[in-house]
Amino acid sequence: MQIINTIGRRKTSIARVYVMPGKGDIKVNDRDIKEYFLSEIHQTLVKQAFQISKTEGSYDVTVNVEGGGIRGQAEAVRLGIARALVQINPENKPSLRKEGLVTRDSRMVERKKPGRRKARRKFQFSKR
Repeated sequence: MQIINTIGRRKTSIARVYVMPGKGDIKVNDRDIKEYFLSEIHQTLVKQAFQISKTEGSYDVTVNVEGGGIRGQAEAVRLGIARALVQINPENKPSLRKEGLVTRDSRMVERKKPGRRKARRKFQFSKR
């Protein structure tokens, strides 16, 4: 039995994804996907790579994810699964690439700068 190991990242979330042949079980941090990602939207995000590559129900997935929020974690898992599917079958890459699933979204929160209220927002100017 071949286990494919990949990493997905998004914002400050890191997902270590292990994909193996099976019947479609997805475990996230030792919990079922429906327990971990309560929102249907996040569950759909995670399963999106399987739907596009038409491999639903043919692989078991185990994920260790940490950092960030729920949305960032779901997108990190999605990237990890997409990378694993490309490793398993390189013919999946064009369809996954077309949907933007194999590209790492590198947008992060910009740090707060000194002398500013936020990253770019300045303090309110008072004329008098």
